[in-house]
Amino acid sequence: MARYAPRSRTLEENLVGRRVLITGSARGIGAGLARRLHERGAHVGLLGLEPELLEQTATTCGRAPWRRCDIRDRRAVEDSFDYLTDRLGGLDVVVANAGVTPPAHIVAGDPEVMRYAIEVNVLGTYHTLRAAGPYIGHRNGYALVVASSAAFDPLRGIHSATRGGAEELGEALREELKPLGTRVGIARLGDIDTDRTLIGFEGVAVPAPRGSALARTSSITVAVDALERGIAGRKNRISAPSRVPGTDSVRMLALRALPLRGLASRATEMTRSIELRTHATVPARGRVEGEGAA
Repeated sequence: MARYAPRSRTLEENLVGRRVLITGSARGIGAGLARRLHERGAHVGLLGLEPELLEQTATTCGRAPWRRCDIRDRRAVEDSFDYLTDRLGGLDVVVANAGVTPPAHIVAGDPEVMRYAIEVNVLGTYHTLRAAGPYIGHRNGYALVVASSAAFDPLRGIHSATRGGAEELGEALREELKPLGTRVGIARLGDIDTDRTLIGFEGVAVPAPRGSALARTSSITVAVDALERGIAGRKNRISAPSRVPGTDSVRMLALRALPLRGLASRATEMTRSIELRTHATVPARGRVEGEGAA
């Protein structure tokens, strides 16, 4: 009697019913991923800093539960996880997506930008994974840390250091939760066309000239596609996009060639840009302002 291999599950079948919490989901990759997973039948919970945008994303995701939360605030993150996992009826997946792209320079850079980048990219990721641990500590649990393909690249300076730190937190969590059956993935994303790209080169919020090496970014869809496949397959490694050989080298040479004169003022402008964009109203430590329920 012939024996047949079991039919492999489709991507949609692997996502339907999954309970997923996504940080940084008010806009960009986080919002796009939330909408995609909702379309696949997953139940999503949203964390971010912009209540109006969070509510809009939640509405397009079947009135998904959401909460405004600054991931730098450990207590606020823990309260938000308690709230959202209660609304979702548990948690299968956490996507540590929230982050910033600071300037690369150290000597000519602003120490406050370095502090801010560490608080968001490293401590924020730590707070997220720590809060998620008790909920995803089961055989179907999965954590996805969104890092960068530029991690450990010395020409990316602060960005490399902080994104590399987030990646190492993911690696440590993998070993810590392995006995429980939980899997941890690291997503190394290249230059994606999001708001963060605009402040990727010393705070210059003006797109590079069409056709230049600095303007070669990939669409959000490329990142969302890769993250979706990674979550469905609970993959250890995710990369997006595939780069044309030499492109990153050209970008890094262009970055290195930026004149040092005026870097301090551009770093200051970047700090102001960050505050205006994402922290116009930062909640007091230990508090969470704004929420929505399914």
